[in-house]
Amino acid sequence: MPADSDDLGRLPHVSLLPGSSSFTEFVAVHSPDLLPARFAAASGRGVADLPHGTTIVALTFADGVIMAADRQVTAGSMIGSRHGEKIYRADEYSSVGTAGTAGIAVEIARLFQVELEHYEKIEGTLLSLDGKANRLSGMVRDNLPLAMQGMAAIPLFAGYDPDSGISKIFNYDAAGGRSEIRDYHAIGSGSIFARGALKKLYQDDLPEQDALLVALQAIYDAGEEDTATMGPDLVREIYPRVHVMSAAGNRRLTDAEVGELAQQVVASRRVRPDGPRAAAR
Repeated sequence: MPADSDDLGRLPHVSLLPGSSSFTEFVAVHSPDLLPARFAAASGRGVADLPHGTTIVALTFADGVIMAADRQVTAGSMIGSRHGEKIYRADEYSSVGTAGTAGIAVEIARLFQVELEHYEKIEGTLLSLDGKANRLSGMVRDNLPLAMQGMAAIPLFAGYDPDSGISKIFNYDAAGGRSEIRDYHAIGSGSIFARGALKKLYQDDLPEQDALLVALQAIYDAGEEDTATMGPDLVREIYPRVHVMSAAGNRRLTDAEVGELAQQVVASRRVRPDGPRAAAR
């Protein structure tokens, strides 16, 4: 038991000191070695062989917002894993996707989860969607020393606001600067190809099922053109990870659900290998 706690199992004294509702700020003061930035003092070992996560897309639809990501993790020119997780449930109405150095990205995402849960317990209410985006911005900024060493982890944040009924997508740079993105966005090594697909296929107020197919078409296009991105793998039954956020909450689609959608995408590609075409108008 810690030296500053008593035999009755009560919380340590530092836990009872007044301060903000931020868990990250608390840890930074009392146990800074637990934060991701502790790696900044590591040796000068090259980072090219560290596992990296790749392509993540998000788009709004009539009732909420969807986030999808491929499953491949790369280490240099090698495939590190085909079962990577790049999207994390932040809370009941939002998710965060992370591209970049996998180890750092996972730590930032999990710390963000704890940050939101801690705020809810301390304040007794959910943080606003913009407030969540601001908290994540600070965490990315804290990782800047690592980003300068080549170990950047860039998030994509999306969520649904149950009070206003509005869905939002937020993009970040390595210094923590955030920008709200309208309609759709993509990050990671295959993002340029995914965004091209989204630009052609996105429409306002898409039904959920159509929006899911658009997201998978974007991942498929990225997987075709970017060696670090994997499209649906029907042989191994490995499919993109998909989260849907709406008034009903935050739902992760099952592999069976995504597999059914992936089969539709692949079947359409057999007819039109380059994918669906947007009508010129």
